[in-house]
Amino acid sequence: MKFFTKKKIALLCCCALVCTLSVTAQDKWPDGTTISSWFSDTAKIDLGTLGKQYVVTDYGVRSDDANLLQTEKLQAVIDKVAEDGGGVVVIPEGTYLSGALFFKQGTHLHLQRGATLKGIDDIAHYPIKKTRMEGQTLNYFSALVNADGLKGFSISGQGTIDGNGQRFWREFWIRRQYNRQCTNLEAMRPRLVYISNSEDVTLQDVRLQNSPFWTTHIYRSQRIKVLGTSTFAPHSPVKAPSSDAIDIDNCSDVLIHGCYMSVNDDAVVMKGGKGTWADKDPNNGPNNNVIIENCTYGFVHGCLTLGSESLTDHNIVLRNCTVEQATRVLWLKMRPDTPQNYEYVSVEGIKGNCGHFLYIQPWTQFFKPEERADMPMSTCNHISLKDIDIECKTFYNVGSSDKYLLQNFTFENINAKTENAGFDHSFIKGTKVKNVVFNGKKMK
Repeated sequence: MKFFTKKKIALLCCCALVCTLSVTAQDKWPDGTTISSWFSDTAKIDLGTLGKQYVVTDYGVRSDDANLLQTEKLQAVIDKVAEDGGGVVVIPEGTYLSGALFFKQGTHLHLQRGATLKGIDDIAHYPIKKTRMEGQTLNYFSALVNADGLKGFSISGQGTIDGNGQRFWREFWIRRQYNRQCTNLEAMRPRLVYISNSEDVTLQDVRLQNSPFWTTHIYRSQRIKVLGTSTFAPHSPVKAPSSDAIDIDNCSDVLIHGCYMSVNDDAVVMKGGKGTWADKDPNNGPNNNVIIENCTYGFVHGCLTLGSESLTDHNIVLRNCTVEQATRVLWLKMRPDTPQNYEYVSVEGIKGNCGHFLYIQPWTQFFKPEERADMPMSTCNHISLKDIDIECKTFYNVGSSDKYLLQNFTFENINAKTENAGFDHSFIKGTKVKNVVFNGKKMK
């Protein structure tokens, strides 16, 4: 047996660390640039590093009373934490009913195991403020949890944020029965979590459920990590309409790692703006450098969706995920009234079952084309699908249009058991096909 001195062991450890860092440094974005080591750090935040912990029941908030509205008392705790220089607002075991809460610089939210922050099902308790919804900057209802202009904000813990959405969902469907053209905004529903104009934000471990509208909406922010969260909204017996799991709206550097998502709409969605002149609006913008990895999907309309309110999405990666009941895996929504550029998108290492794997069709719901002489052609460019093992109804569901151009798609190492083996990619310029097998037959 060979023995090593402490000095040699230390040297070997250093070499191993260097090798690990070298491997990480070689990880590339779809456009060939190097992925920052920031994306490889999935360590959870240590609550003890965030400052003093303020348990809300120590400040007049009553424990385990699901029928007592406690918005003002909960907000008072948040305000006190901010005034004291920062710390953690701790929700202990029990159920706490609240309207919109607004977190401030230096504050954090932690929900202990068995704790539920529950939104009241009355829209009057969600103040109307200037915000962001469906690719527009407008006055709309606040979310249950709001964080604007913060640096270093976090939501953590084994507890639950519950949107209590059933009443909102039922009212939405009643409106739709009365008026088939009723839009989401007309239905007046709050989101669950809205984070805007912020940086270095972490959401970890919490369960986010039953949102009346979008679940987690992140706007114009950077360096966002969503680690190990669970997002749920039902698709029966009452469907939770537009209950997207995570909407990324004009953001950069986003990591979604090890999460579970099952909602009655899309899971991770790229937003950014809509309309014929959307690229001229300073409130709109691109999404850059987003990784969704090691996640599991239950029932969702789309695992990764670009649009329908999106402009430019660049370096978007979905990898090493399990799909259980998705209607679609990659859904590129192409609006005829909006200049869109979806480029350098990679979907790899996906297994499970779905309805459609790749779905690209013209978007036909709620759009208003206007005259514009210099209207850019929309494009989907450098889209890569590889290392896929899937059972599906249709792997390739792609339609052409005079409003968009598809080019430089790569299909590599794909094994699909599919009811519809159609694979006509002739109208996609620059398509590359390597080792693609449908129902045991190699495709060309």
